[in-house]
Amino acid sequence: MIPKELIKGSLKSLVLKLLSENSRMYGYEITQKVEELTSGQIKLTFGALYPILHKLETDGIVVTESEIFNSRVRIYYKLTVSGKSVAQEKLKELQEFVDVISLLLKPSFSI
Repeated sequence: MIPKELIKGSLKSLVLKLLSENSRMYGYEITQKVEELTSGQIKLTFGALYPILHKLETDGIVVTESEIFNSRVRIYYKLTVSGKSVAQEKLKELQEFVDVISLLLKPSFSI
């Protein structure tokens, strides 16, 4: 399993990526999708996920929709129009970060 310290800085970008690929998602669905896509290597806790979703909502990046499902209220999150461009920007930043880290992890070559 990937340590929480490594995931922490990338969580917002990962959530934005999932929301950009799906019209809307609810919290549990996000945690399950991350676990599925990473073959269990990343397991999001609600304590890590919901503060990010609430911050994204406060910043106008996502909006929520409530729906009754099996006699319970389910809150869905979806990107706003401006949220879609923020998601693209954050994913680009994350990809650049991964590329730079990959360079640092390559073995040194002697000349």
